[in-house]
Amino acid sequence: MTQVQARKSLGQNWLIDDGLVRRIVQAAEIGPDDVVIEIGAGTGALTRHLVGSSARVIAIELDGRLLEYLPVHPNLTVIQADALQLDYAAIAGLLPGQQVCFVGNLPYYITSALVRKMLESDLPTRTVVITVQLEVALRMVAEPGSLSILAVSIQYYGTPVLLFRLPASAFRPQPSVDSAVVRIVPHKQKSAVSPERFFEVVRAGFSQPRKQLRNPLSAGLSISKSEADAVLHWAGINPMRRAETLSVSEWEALTLAHIQKTSGEDRI
Repeated sequence: MTQVQARKSLGQNWLIDDGLVRRIVQAAEIGPDDVVIEIGAGTGALTRHLVGSSARVIAIELDGRLLEYLPVHPNLTVIQADALQLDYAAIAGLLPGQQVCFVGNLPYYITSALVRKMLESDLPTRTVVITVQLEVALRMVAEPGSLSILAVSIQYYGTPVLLFRLPASAFRPQPSVDSAVVRIVPHKQKSAVSPERFFEVVRAGFSQPRKQLRNPLSAGLSISKSEADAVLHWAGINPMRRAETLSVSEWEALTLAHIQKTSGEDRI
């Protein structure tokens, strides 16, 4: 194992348990014709297993110090770049019929942004398998009653499942919390509601999460409380409910109601 020093500014914690690395690769269920995009290759622990599992692996790593530790393999393309800034569709270079698997051990401080970017890439994505902070993983897979804006954001695009936990001792340097592996399978059919309109309503609803929905919707969407009540009624949602209790399908219904009641649009 390399002795290169991790950079706290990049949120670097490298998985050093080879058995757990193998479990992550198995969880991705990579087909021989898939293209794997690995986010944050680090010192290559996961990369070395991925290159034997698919037609092509694209490993993205921002830290130039680590590139020399990545394997040399005909199936592997290494890109030194910020994963938040890349155009994934452009680098994938998919052939007809190919699908993408995203895999990665994500830095805690940009987890949400990275997951959204993967799911919004418009690539034919078969699965996303990521290692995240345990607390974040639990929020991703939460059910109505304890949903957060993160959970709604993930579940709008796909179905997340917490596969297994990873102890802090499995990483170097050792973080202060445990992690977990989450698999997200994108929905086969896209939502009838555009993400721009959907998240406009969701952000408004969660802007005051402890208050009944009529209040944050009124403030966040710049409509009166009576108009907020009408939109909620149109969507079949009790105005006294709170944001954390709504399912993704209810948020979609609420967005459609907002469009129809306030904009006079017949379609999205």
